[in-house]
Amino acid sequence: MNEIVSGCITAINLILARDPTVMAITILTLQITLTAVLIATCISLPLGSIIAFRKFRGKKYLIGFIQTLYALPTVIIGLLCFLLLSKAGPLGFLGWLFTPTGMVMGQVLLVLPIMTGLTISALQSIPKPITDTITVLGATRRQFLFSHLREARFAIMAAVIVGFSRAIAEVGAATMIGGNIRGHTRVLTTSISLHTSMGDIEMALALGIILLGLALIVNIAMGMVQQR
Repeated sequence: MNEIVSGCITAINLILARDPTVMAITILTLQITLTAVLIATCISLPLGSIIAFRKFRGKKYLIGFIQTLYALPTVIIGLLCFLLLSKAGPLGFLGWLFTPTGMVMGQVLLVLPIMTGLTISALQSIPKPITDTITVLGATRRQFLFSHLREARFAIMAAVIVGFSRAIAEVGAATMIGGNIRGHTRVLTTSISLHTSMGDIEMALALGIILLGLALIVNIAMGMVQQR
């Protein structure tokens, strides 16, 4: 109990003092996570729309496979990206291993199945009379798609929030791809893991409280946008 209280006090002191190290780690965490979620959104919306509205063989099994990937362990993503980005890997020439860019790639792969699956569910849950009305009115493909995205915008925004929450909290892929390099790829989750392994529980709790607060602020902001 004393450790929790001390962690809260330390977190408040770090925030009020604007500790340079903590600020840098926090800003990097936000940059990586928001970039990954933005990229995943740009991919999941068209991909989810194609899967939701087109009829093809194996559609049910593809959706089931995407939903299975919701539970994909972050260490598997980390291992896959490590193999791809290592010097002996097919993408080694990019030089993304142990860089923030590589960490963005890992987070995109992590949240893409979740956001795509939730987008598919959101679009398929639109009442059939609405779809029939849009079709009868002679909407073009683009108008048809944007009309449905507008109808499902609240559920899609929820998918974005879920993707952000999943990305900002992951630690396995961040450690394996980024290497937890101080001042370069160290983010809040990897810092918490490091301080815990060092026995610095008070600092780990403080960083954990900052991470929770950061996630809460961003989720509230996204929720406000969703309501508007």
